[in-house]
Amino acid sequence: MSMPVRKAVMPVAGLGTRFLPATKATPKEMLPVVDKPAIQYVVEEAVEAGINDVLFVTGRAKYGLEDHFDRLPFLEQALEAKGDHDRLRQVREVADLADVHYVRQGEPLGLGHAVLMAAMHVGNEPFAVLLGDDIIDRRNPVLTSMMNVRARHGGSVLCLMEVDPSQIHMYGCAAVEPTGDEGVVKVTDLVEKPDAATAPSNYAVIGRYVLDARVFTELEQTRPGRGGEIQLTDALRKLAVEVPPGEGGGVVGVVFKGRRYDTGDKLSYLQAVVQIAADRDDLGPRFRRWLRETVDSWPS
Repeated sequence: MSMPVRKAVMPVAGLGTRFLPATKATPKEMLPVVDKPAIQYVVEEAVEAGINDVLFVTGRAKYGLEDHFDRLPFLEQALEAKGDHDRLRQVREVADLADVHYVRQGEPLGLGHAVLMAAMHVGNEPFAVLLGDDIIDRRNPVLTSMMNVRARHGGSVLCLMEVDPSQIHMYGCAAVEPTGDEGVVKVTDLVEKPDAATAPSNYAVIGRYVLDARVFTELEQTRPGRGGEIQLTDALRKLAVEVPPGEGGGVVGVVFKGRRYDTGDKLSYLQAVVQIAADRDDLGPRFRRWLRETVDSWPS
């Protein structure tokens, strides 16, 4: 419980088929949200929570992502020659955000398998898992809250969000009970993408986790589940139900009520672009004015 969370694992091996043809040659994580790729918001969130080591679990055709977090001397030289010091600072800051590492997931065998690929890098430390499709508004620093909850409760911590029961089949779902700690619940069971009729609650697991290293032991023993993939949910269920807290077990959830955007979904991606642009000091006033005028001109 006393070990700090210093490392984050970000699985980014997905093909992004929901955004084809845009993602045919561009990693889905590199789709721009205003003027930064979606994955940069996720890395910045981890860094703001105090994490300084990021491991990307990649797949084929992710070279653009790797280049983005590397130095590009010819670009920096061109910007310096033009005297464009503001953009030069921005591109250098991206390369200096954190110590960035990569491991290749050769086969798409599920989220659990992707997390297991990080075992050698993480070792015996607690660590965070952040899914690149989820952007959490920086005004709602849930990862920091989760790390604080881990320090108090030990075990593993999930980020839970109440969703409409008709949507629960799209998520891992948690059965919960109160802990006495406001906004924190004990997870007593987990089910991957249940039918609405059999779901134990409407608490969905969204893409932020703070995990005990014991999860690697459980993932090694987890057989393929739903969709023929190794499900992280199945390993976390064992930690919640079968493994004693003193041995790395126990799972709690932080109930998140802030702003979250699923950039893997077209509608939510567009909402993220609009909301983030509208909130910016440099773009917001003009953009909001244009947006109001445009919406008012649409037929009812």
